[in-house]
Amino acid sequence: AAHRAGLTAIICIGETEGEREAGVLREVLARQLTGSLPPEATPGNTVIAYEPVWAIGTGKVASADDIVAVHAFIREGLLAVKGPTGEGYRILYGGSVKPDNAAAILALDNVDGALVGGASLKAEDFCAIIDACAGLGA
Repeated sequence: AAHRAGLTAIICIGETEGEREAGVLREVLARQLTGSLPPEATPGNTVIAYEPVWAIGTGKVASADDIVAVHAFIREGLLAVKGPTGEGYRILYGGSVKPDNAAAILALDNVDGALVGGASLKAEDFCAIIDACAGLGA
């Protein structure tokens, strides 16, 4: 529906804490990605966001190593499903992005932006995240 309306769709994928602890993170994310990516999706009309369910509203943030590994896995999945155009998709991180961690997260490999939740409700926090992006040349 988003594509038919000319909108950019943001497809959010992420695992629960139980799925992470059970060691099925990759299986969960692969299933979500392939099951949610419609044939008409292109890098111009679709963005992928990795948002671990266990981080939503908890203040918990995935480690830098975990974010890099998961974003690389998502990129591999996009390449497998979409071929060379998979390289053009933006992959966002969303999981307790705040002014004090935004710059570090946004500087990681394959992190093309942030999906900001609660921090977007406070102008001062959101502006600080925007400033972090600007400081990275974004």
